[in-house]
Amino acid sequence: MKKLKIIAGPCAIENEEMAFEVAKELKRLSEKYEFDLIFKGSFDKANRSSIYSNRGVGIFEGLRILKKIKDELNIKITTDVHESSQCESVGNVVDIIQIPAFLCRQTDLLIAAAKTGKIINVKKGQFLAPWDMKNVVTKLEESSATSIMLTERGTTFGYNNLIVDMTSFVEMKKFGYTVVFDATHSVQKPGGLGDSTGGNREMIKYLTRAAIAVGVDAVFAEVHPDPSKAISDGPNQLYLDSFEDFVRDICDLYNFVNR
Repeated sequence: MKKLKIIAGPCAIENEEMAFEVAKELKRLSEKYEFDLIFKGSFDKANRSSIYSNRGVGIFEGLRILKKIKDELNIKITTDVHESSQCESVGNVVDIIQIPAFLCRQTDLLIAAAKTGKIINVKKGQFLAPWDMKNVVTKLEESSATSIMLTERGTTFGYNNLIVDMTSFVEMKKFGYTVVFDATHSVQKPGGLGDSTGGNREMIKYLTRAAIAVGVDAVFAEVHPDPSKAISDGPNQLYLDSFEDFVRDICDLYNFVNR
C-alpha cells in the first residue's frame, strides 16, 4: 500500500535551532507512523501583509540550514521560490521546489523551476478554479517538468475568508499528478488581523479528514513549537507537541481509505 506523504515544517525558518527541533520530531513521527516526510521551511516570506513584517533568514542562511537538515537527518526537503533567479540555487539543495499560490501563473518562474529537473509543487491560486490549473500544468510540461504536484490551499470566499471545495481534488487528479491538501493555509483569514493573517486552527483536522476521504495523495501542514511566537502564520500553524495526535489521526484514516 502506498504511503501518505506529509509535507511539514515551520512556515518560516527563524533560526537553525528551531528548524532542527521541528525536523527531528517530524522524522521521529515519520518512522513511527510510516509516512513519507518532506520537511518544509521558507527562507523568505516575500508576500507578507505588512512591509514591517519579519520575512525570515534569507536565501543563503535558509538554504544552509535546509541542506544541513537534509544531510544530517536524511530527510527530503522543500522550500518556496519567489523569483526566477532563485530557482537554480534552490534546486541545488531541495528535493521539491514549491511555487506560491499568488505566483502560480508566473510563466518565467514556472519555466525556471522546471529547468532545475526537480519535482515542482504548485499551489493553486486562491483566485483560480481547479480546472484552470491545466494551463499551469501545460507550462511545466512544455518546460520539461516530469514530476508535478498540485496543492489546494483554499479559494477566496469573501473578504478575509477562504473555502475549500472538496471537488477541487477530484478535478485536479484528472491531470494525472500528485494532489496535495494544504491543511493549514486553507484555514487562513488573509489579512484578517489588519497587518497580519488570522486563522481557524481548530478546523484543520476536520478539513484534513475530509480531504483524505476524497482521495488526496499528500497533506501539507505547518507546525511550530510555539505558534503564538511564530514570525509568520502563527494563528494557523499547529503546535509541535500535539502534532503526533494529528499525524496518528490522518495516517489511520489514509490507510483505511486506501487499503
